[in-house]
Formats: sequence, C-alpha cells, structure tokens
Amino acid sequence: MSADFDFLIIGGGSAGYAAARTAAALGLKTGVVDGAEELGGLCILRGCMPSKTLLESASRFSTLRRAEEFGLRASGLEVRGPEILERKRRLIGEFAAYRQEQLQGGKFELVRGWARFLDANTIEATLRDGGTRRITAKTFLLATGSVVSEAPLVALKEIGCWSTDDALDSAEVPASVIILGGGATAVEFATYYSGLGREVTLIQRGGQLLKGTDPDLAAALAHGLRNRGVRVFTGTRLVGAENADGKKRIIFEHDGKTVIAEASRVLQALGRSPNTRGLALDAADIRVENGRPSTGATQQTGQPHIFAAGDVSGPYEIVHIAIQQGELAARNAARLISGGTEAMEQSDYRLKLSVVFSDPEIAVVGRGEAELREAGVAFRAASYPFNDHGKSLCMGETDGFVKLIAAADGGEILGGACVGPHAAELIHEIVVAMRFRATARQLAETPHYHPTLSEIWMYPAEELAG
Repeated sequence: MSADFDFLIIGGGSAGYAAARTAAALGLKTGVVDGAEELGGLCILRGCMPSKTLLESASRFSTLRRAEEFGLRASGLEVRGPEILERKRRLIGEFAAYRQEQLQGGKFELVRGWARFLDANTIEATLRDGGTRRITAKTFLLATGSVVSEAPLVALKEIGCWSTDDALDSAEVPASVIILGGGATAVEFATYYSGLGREVTLIQRGGQLLKGTDPDLAAALAHGLRNRGVRVFTGTRLVGAENADGKKRIIFEHDGKTVIAEASRVLQALGRSPNTRGLALDAADIRVENGRPSTGATQQTGQPHIFAAGDVSGPYEIVHIAIQQGELAARNAARLISGGTEAMEQSDYRLKLSVVFSDPEIAVVGRGEAELREAGVAFRAASYPFNDHGKSLCMGETDGFVKLIAAADGGEILGGACVGPHAAELIHEIVVAMRFRATARQLAETPHYHPTLSEIWMYPAEELAG
C-alpha cells in the first residue's frame, strides 16, 4: 500500500525515540507524533533522571549526618530545597535539550501534535500550532508511556495530596510526609525525604514492599528503611483522609486496628497507568487488556502492523527494556514491510533487570525463587550478608545481603539479587555472568580483588559450586 510513512511512532520518549532511530537507520521513512509541551519522555522529565538527581542530594546529606561515626565532625548542615530543585532543573534541562535535538535532527519527521486513530492505517494529529493533519502509515508503534494513577479515595484529592510529579518539582522539603504505596517510586521517595532528615511514614496496601519481589529481599529492604527512621506499614487498608490542626491525616487499618498518621504532606505514589487516552484504539480494532493494548513477544498488537513498546505495553516499566522493545519493534516492522520470510524477533526477558535506588538499594536480575518454583524449575540458592563482609563493615553499610540462584543440574546462574550498598552497580556482575550463561563454579573461580564489595559474590558462588 502507498502511505505517508513506512513506520509512524506515536510518542517520543525512550521507546519511541529508540524505535525511530533504528527504523531510520534501516531506511524506513519514519515519523514521530508527539504533542507534549516539553519533549523528552517520562524518564528524562518526570522519572529516572529527576528522581536520581534528588536522591543524590539526600545521599550526600545522609553521609554528612553520619560524620561522627567515622571520627569526623560536620557542623552547620542544612537543607536548601530551592537549591536542590534548581540543580535538578538545570540537569534535566540539559538532558531534555539533548533529546529534543535528537528528535529534531532530521533523520525522521517530527509531528508536534496528538494522535488518534481513524482506522487501522490512518491517524489524525491535532497539531499544537492549530489545525489537524491526517497521516497514513504502513506500520505503527504505540509508545505513549504512562500517567500517574488515579487516587483510590476522593478524600485524597480534597486534602491536597501530592502526586509524584508534584514532589519532583517542588522546592518544599516538608518536615514530615506520608507516602502511600510500596513500589519502587514510593520507596525511593521515602529514601529521599528520610535522607534529608525528615519524618517519613510509608503505607503499603499489600503484604510486603515491592510486590512480586522475593519476600526475603522485601523484608531486608523494610528492615533497612526502618533502621533509617522510616515508619513502614504493610498489609493495610485506607479508610479516610482529612485536614486537621494544620496537618494532613491518613486513617488506615493495620493488624485489625485503626491507625491515624499525621504529616505536613501526603504523597500518592501508587504507581502509573498506561497512557492510552485519546488514541481511539477501538477505531483501529486494537484489543485492550487491563488498560494496555494486548501485545505479544514480537511487540505486535492484535493488528500485526501495529506494534507497542515501553510503559504503554508492559510487562515491565523499565527504561532499558522500553528501549529494547522499541528497537525490536522497528526491526520487525521492517521485516513486515519487506514481505520477507525471515521470522519476527521476540522479546527475551531472561536477563530481566530491575533496580530500586532506595537506602539500602535493591537490585535483581533473572528469575527469583518464587518465580522459579511456580515454573517448576529445579534450582539451588545461596546468600551472604553484608554484616559479615569486610569492605561493607569498613564502609559502615551492613544492611542486606546478596543472593545467587543456580540451576540444580549443572549450576548455570538463573538469577541474582542484592540488597545493600551499591546494589545497582554490583548486580551487573551477575548480569554479565548470565549473559554468557556462566555457572556458579565459573563465577567462584573468577578472581576478585580484596577488599571490595564485589567479592561478596564469591561466597554464595562457592557454596553453590561446592
């Protein structure tokens, strides 16, 4: 069929840009439709980068507050919220400017507008500068990301509850904060405010933090947060919210009792939802399940020429996975257009990697114990604590442990996890080992310098190899 574009991408975030860059390099006539006020996507503007910038300020302040423990003295410490915010805005402005330059670089066409499907091969873009434009394409990619989930109680809106977007762009560092949620974002904000010496209460509906994570990891994280002064409640039910005596109150049930928490601010960090608003997916006959366009391992929806990638498709809301999905979708679109017989690529999550930049950090790669049991895979697991490890003792960072999981037959490493200092960096040793399908014995036989944090992996590896 003749069309305006070979490959049209709706959304210019991490998945969308990666797909556009890949498609253009493959020689496809490529377009990107994005009507956001500021280009860059969630990761750059309201996700990974701004949150990690704030967390770095909290980490430095937390270290200074512990100076006496290391025979040092630090005085006159203070938190200056406006200066923290200014640093974040400056850095994010630089990151966003670079992405905008890439999107506008001319390798593909950027259409500044919002798309809605008219049929399976046509969209109408409502342009930012006025008017509309009808566009046809041979293949499409949905890469519209996610939006903040709605508050579960009307009362939360009435008391002036912060969203994560609000918190990321506020110069206020409240004296106390209640955080609703127990996922990665909630835990990272608890780390940020507690690291700056603020009173933090974390209220999670589920029975543990980080739903889906092995219970031993979630328990170690909760223990570490409590050691840093965070009040952590799991297994709760929200009852109400109100303003009273200049404070905000959250009423909830916990262990069969009614509990009232008070704070200067309440932050709703209950996750994000796929952003499909206004796309008119039904006009393209795209099936939606649980708010997401139903997408297979080839990133194709029920309409084979329409792909989806990133947060809008799932199953994981992780940037590097979104990028991989977008690139794979572009390559598969090129295969579809060429009409060749080459099989479509499929997304492979064997090296599924996730990191939470909490204190202590938590990082996981591969499959956990619960997931392996459910799949009927025979395995062995071994762990080793940081409170018995030389380098972490020198650092005064003794919360948490590392865990290695290997196949029962042959010992190929199937997964790894770390809760503790620099977990986000340490986990990549196991990622590389798994990439080359190393066994626990091969890891145990690999030299590690002493004293380093990374040599802690030797102990569970030796146990599994023994």
